[in-house]
Amino acid sequence: MLNCYHCGNDAVESEVIVFDNKNFCCKGCQTVYDLFSTSGLSTYYDFEKNPGATPKNVSAKYNYLNNVDIVDKLLDFKEDTTQIVRLYIPHIHCSSCIWILENLNTLNKGITHSQVVFSQKKVSITFNSNAISLKDLVLLLASIGYEPYISLEQYNAKPKLIDRSLLYKIGVAFFGFGNIMLLSFPEYFNVDDLWMREYQGFFRYFNILLALPVFLYSATPYYISAYHSIKTKAYNIDIPMALGIIVMFVRSLVDIFFQDGAGFLDSMCGLVFFMLSGKLIQQTTYNFLSFERDYKSYFPIAVTKLDKNIETPIQVYEIEKGNQLLIRNEELIPVDAVLLSDTAFIDYSFVTGEAVPVEKKSGDKIFAGGKQVGNAVVVEAVNTVSQSYLTQLWSNDVFQKKVSQKIKTITDKASHIFTPVLLSIAIIGFIVWSFTSFNDGFNVLTAVLIVACPCALALTAPYTWGNVIRLMGKQKLYLKNTAVIEQLSKVDTIVFDKTGTLTSTANQQIKYIGTPFTKEELIALKNCVRGSNHPLSRRLYLLLPHASIEKPQEFNEVAGKGIKAVFNNLSIKIGSAHWVGVKDDAHINETKVFISINDKVKGFYVFENEYRPGIEKLFETLKQKKYNLYVLSGDNDGEQHMLQRLLPTTTQLVFNQKPDDKLEFIKQLQTQGANVLMIGDGLNDAGALAQSNVGISISENVNVFTPASDAILDASVFTKLPYFLKFAKNAMKTIKMSYCLAISYNIIGLSFALTNNLSPLVAAIIMPVSTATIITFVSVMSTYFATKR
Repeated sequence: MLNCYHCGNDAVESEVIVFDNKNFCCKGCQTVYDLFSTSGLSTYYDFEKNPGATPKNVSAKYNYLNNVDIVDKLLDFKEDTTQIVRLYIPHIHCSSCIWILENLNTLNKGITHSQVVFSQKKVSITFNSNAISLKDLVLLLASIGYEPYISLEQYNAKPKLIDRSLLYKIGVAFFGFGNIMLLSFPEYFNVDDLWMREYQGFFRYFNILLALPVFLYSATPYYISAYHSIKTKAYNIDIPMALGIIVMFVRSLVDIFFQDGAGFLDSMCGLVFFMLSGKLIQQTTYNFLSFERDYKSYFPIAVTKLDKNIETPIQVYEIEKGNQLLIRNEELIPVDAVLLSDTAFIDYSFVTGEAVPVEKKSGDKIFAGGKQVGNAVVVEAVNTVSQSYLTQLWSNDVFQKKVSQKIKTITDKASHIFTPVLLSIAIIGFIVWSFTSFNDGFNVLTAVLIVACPCALALTAPYTWGNVIRLMGKQKLYLKNTAVIEQLSKVDTIVFDKTGTLTSTANQQIKYIGTPFTKEELIALKNCVRGSNHPLSRRLYLLLPHASIEKPQEFNEVAGKGIKAVFNNLSIKIGSAHWVGVKDDAHINETKVFISINDKVKGFYVFENEYRPGIEKLFETLKQKKYNLYVLSGDNDGEQHMLQRLLPTTTQLVFNQKPDDKLEFIKQLQTQGANVLMIGDGLNDAGALAQSNVGISISENVNVFTPASDAILDASVFTKLPYFLKFAKNAMKTIKMSYCLAISYNIIGLSFALTNNLSPLVAAIIMPVSTATIITFVSVMSTYFATKR
């Protein structure tokens, strides 16, 4: 028999297809290899050995994808010719799969981007519908051995937290384990009577029948995993597990058939039962954390709900189908909606990575993740917010920072070398003890294979991070992903944006100085600032007298400068002194917004800056923790003396910073070796948030969201920043402590196993207990640190 170069399946020698000096089991595998080679994708075979699957002929199976209504239900996004779909692909199993699926654009130029979520076996594909239809895309995937599973029901279904087949396997293993132990009790106590001597053989053979379903069905996950692991040379812990099960079963058959004893069938069934139980604990805990993250967490950002022309800020998770929402300039559209206003220009860079605004007309559908550019518009929600979809968009590769994860690297290396080292120790122990007794050698071999557990090492970081990200979310700091925790723990420099971060718009005192406005001018101002989501614009909008809502003929907002608009033939500029063309004398503790109408400066509004309560204590605490502190402001230095009184003398204040200046300032700190945390409101500092090692966007009832940020902090818990930084450090401490615990467990367990003081059954019980201990330890410690102030 020969192995197929593509899929690894056995091929009859007389039927094998030889192509390019390689053997293939069928024409389909040879065609896929030829396609990959001619497309420059032969690297597919470098990651893993025989990574592919035999392609199937499914040309007629997906004819229903010609139906536009069905396709629309399957799509996550559809705008002009750009469409995005998420497909579940059961065959995804290795790095080769990820590599080929993320290089689909090489096979068809109509595919612009694809991203794999390995843990969910899903791939998100962005494609041009003029170049390739969804049906052709699915057929392409099927032709290279990655046929997707498509079910319309799955899109409305709640996530399954437990694999039912695992429960069935545990049930079968427990049935076999319990009954074999029951029937073996006379053997345990060496009962010697006529009945035992007469029927001993029958019960032993009956035990084999009870053990067969466990060996052939319940233990299959370990055989399959070990087989793929050996085939791909990515050795994992399931190899010694599978070897231990097989050795115990075969040895039991030999003992029973040659009447040398009752064998180890009870131990084998117990091993499978306890190992599967450990797997169930892992799966349940992991899925619970994932469920908490994807379905219960939320972005702490607000959107304005319209009800009979009354504007009310609500959180995005409170949006219901049919709600009318006011979307201002640069605001995120958090839910699929229908446009009610005449026109809108939607920037879908958050979804597609391309920042060219798309014009929409009244009645058009607008997809979640778009951002309004220009005048404020009104939309009607057509469903509720998908937290998991927003989370996926936020985690898009386009917005990821290239950071090193030291803990993850250590874990990967430890898991990779663990199995070869374990097998070597087991074989050496078997050989040494075999000189004393073959039975002793066998016990040592199986005990070593079973008791050693890299799971404890491998699970430490993911479970800690998963629990910490959930607990931080409950404390109103929402993290993009787990990598942010490690980066947060390394921070030594903190940069604060002033306006909207250190200052709050909630209780600002505002006064106007200048020529009084006419009624028409006030109406024009009210409608112009309505379209802006800048904190000062929002405060000014609330201050101005009630007016009928009308749409400006022109509207343009420039970050860091101001608004330029035309309303009923009035040319209006709202913003900084430089924006309207005048000089400004700096004054302490106030920010000015100048108003120019028809190129004539009417006056300015003075905003007396209201600093958030508790910032003196916040900065003093951070200073004591030895953080380097900076404050950046786009305003002039009029508030320098005020800030110097409020903040520690070591805090460096930098004024007159445009958005580009803030970004360059962060770069300069990083070139000096600093690990920078930037905290801003996401308006004029999106570039700086993206450049920093960790960027936190602060939210205060404003729908301002930049995907470049790594976290969103609710403004109400702003002064808890030291707590979050300490929590991140304690999370890393928890991981290191649990590493020590896991290593200690393995050393002690192997010591007992190698000295023949540990039976295989006890080892099988201890192993899942160790996994449960690690999970309990990291959960308790992270929860303890979360409650510690």
